Amino acid sequence: MGPPETLAETPPSAKLVFKALEYDGSLTQAEIAEETLLPRRTVRDALSRLNDAGLVEGRVSFRDARQSVYSLTDDGERATPTAADSRR
Repeated sequence: MGPPETLAETPPSAKLVFKALEYDGSLTQAEIAEETLLPRRTVRDALSRLNDAGLVEGRVSFRDARQSVYSLTDDGERATPTAADSRR
């Protein structure tokens, strides 16, 4: 089975991680775990699925090069109708 193509095909944990990024913008894996109350391993799996689906991207943190900061891609922002509206 290949990676999910849409947000609707991802598991609930990935949807929760997506919503946290949609609401907060850019977060580290630790910040996502704290925000969502999900275990770090679950967050890591969710981020991997969302990345494979092209909805999320990670960049090296300028504050700490050992961490990545995750945010929605352009496709991720278009994945839900409220994504663009919530930033206005």
